Amino acid sequence: MAEAQGTDISFGVLKTDTSQPVEVTADALDVNQEDGAALFKGNVLIIQGEMRLSADSVLVINAPEGTGIERLEARGNVLLVSGQDAAEAGAADYTIKSGTVIMHGNVLLTQGASTLGAERMVVNLASGDATLSGRVRTTLPGSGADK
Repeated sequence: MAEAQGTDISFGVLKTDTSQPVEVTADALDVNQEDGAALFKGNVLIIQGEMRLSADSVLVINAPEGTGIERLEARGNVLLVSGQDAAEAGAADYTIKSGTVIMHGNVLLTQGASTLGAERMVVNLASGDATLSGRVRTTLPGSGADK
């Protein structure tokens, strides 16, 4: 097991256009009339372009003056999928304008046959860059050849 304090990788074969609309489906919805925040609960699925985010619940926080969505706060069994890459975590916060997703709590990133684990992963959906930190773990393949 290789361990390091942080590592940079790419995430998602396809970059996500963060200006695209955000589609949300869920079993239930609670809306706060004071600030317009919406709490989606149960089998939540969020789709934006090629990016998919699922979780037990997602709080949608609106931008000031009703200019759209500011951020999404996903909690419980979070799964982020972009292209062939998938990341799991206990929680994730997605800031729409910057296209930044911060996943935390036992992050597991799967890219093909490779896996990386960490406490925290920051993904820039616009560039496809990701940084893992907090006891990064991976298993490196051997040479596989007999000499």
